[in-house]
Amino acid sequence: MRILLALSISLLAAEAHAISSYNPTQMACAEVKAVIRQEGAVMLRWTSPTAGVPRYGRYVRSSSYCHTGERAQGTLVPTRDRKSCGVNDCRPFYHNDFF
Repeated sequence: MRILLALSISLLAAEAHAISSYNPTQMACAEVKAVIRQEGAVMLRWTSPTAGVPRYGRYVRSSSYCHTGERAQGTLVPTRDRKSCGVNDCRPFYHNDFF
């Protein structure tokens, strides 16, 4: 019984951490948006063209893919065909943001 329970928990944990990773600079903006829309949440990894620093982040379709206390907010990533492609990432949400 304990083995079955441990196996079940480990499978749930493995599924929760499975997320696809893409390099947006090798994709068109429309492709990046389509992948995010289809998968709900993805990792995007690229090298900053100005500083040569690795950049990465988790980008989502909507706030339903964010953790408690976060909401989806627009941001920009570089793609093959655009310097700035509009996507969403999760950011902390404070109720007093509106005041």
